[in-house]
Amino acid sequence: MPAMVMEHGLILSVVLFLIGLTGVLVRRNIIFILLSIEIMLNAAGLAFVIAGARWAQPDGQVMFIFILAMAGAEVAVGLALALQFYHSHKTLDTDEASQMKG
Repeated sequence: MPAMVMEHGLILSVVLFLIGLTGVLVRRNIIFILLSIEIMLNAAGLAFVIAGARWAQPDGQVMFIFILAMAGAEVAVGLALALQFYHSHKTLDTDEASQMKG
């Protein structure tokens, strides 16, 4: 079985990143924005793993573990903020956040 070509993996990573970026820019729901950010982080992690495999270095896997830890922290903080936002505004629409005053 032939090994996966590096370019195919990088193209998949770019496509996933663009899907996530589109979700962040288009969606107004906080939960969907968090999911889109997760897709973008996984796309970056995939690119690190592919690059690490290409050069036979463990750095790609190490960076992916770091990205997983960062994504876990991001989800925890993001969901806590979404929960507080929902309690105060009774919606998860980000357009309501533009009405917030400091």
